[in-house]
Amino acid sequence: MIFSDDELDRYARHIVLPQFGGTGQQRLKAAKVAVIGAGGIGAAVIPALALAGVGNLTIIDGDTVDLSNLQRQPLYRTEDVGMPKAELAKAFALARNPHVTVTAIGQRLTTENATDTLGGHDLIIDGTDNFATRLLASDAAVILGVPLLSSAAVQFQGQVALFSAHPCYRCFVGNAFDADDCDNCAELGVLGALTATVGSFAALLAINRLGGIGPAQDGVLHLFDGVSGEWRRIRIPADPGCRTCGSAAEKGVV
Repeated sequence: MIFSDDELDRYARHIVLPQFGGTGQQRLKAAKVAVIGAGGIGAAVIPALALAGVGNLTIIDGDTVDLSNLQRQPLYRTEDVGMPKAELAKAFALARNPHVTVTAIGQRLTTENATDTLGGHDLIIDGTDNFATRLLASDAAVILGVPLLSSAAVQFQGQVALFSAHPCYRCFVGNAFDADDCDNCAELGVLGALTATVGSFAALLAINRLGGIGPAQDGVLHLFDGVSGEWRRIRIPADPGCRTCGSAAEKGVV
């Protein structure tokens, strides 16, 4: 894969990294990443991946900008209130790196469109704020055989984990949260800077994964406490009874 002179200058600080180099940058350029949610976490993930040179980004978000979003979503301006997030996020990314291809999908992920929307990607990043969508994304990722990077932030707590089918996200949270009416940051609150911290860390894990840097992070939950400033790592065990990736799924039992 050939880089233009502009790209060589743009990505120079990546290319000189001995652990990354031109090979890592080529992997980013060839990658296709789907980002579900252009909210607080997506507002950190999308610019980071676009600026890093991830070649193809799909941004999935059916919401419009609300004034309350601006406390933690720097993709948007006051005058953007009421406008569709996916299109605005696409314009933001392209304005900062014209060498990436960005597709905006201005609708929610549903059981009817999930596999078609997410298929063909090398990585799925979920930054949504409700369990129903997170579990839907996880189930689709397992079906498609695509790694899922799940990111969440509420109040002062953040979490990021990479799932590659077994364990999956459903192994982590179980089946109790398939409803749309579970608590989210609108009810519980969230510190604006926390979403940027969690989103940036998710982008780092994504770039490491796509670029072939460092040890595998599959099945490791990274927890961040925004009050103490401390990170913890927890290994997530696979659930043999998981209806998505466990023995029950293999036997066709739901």
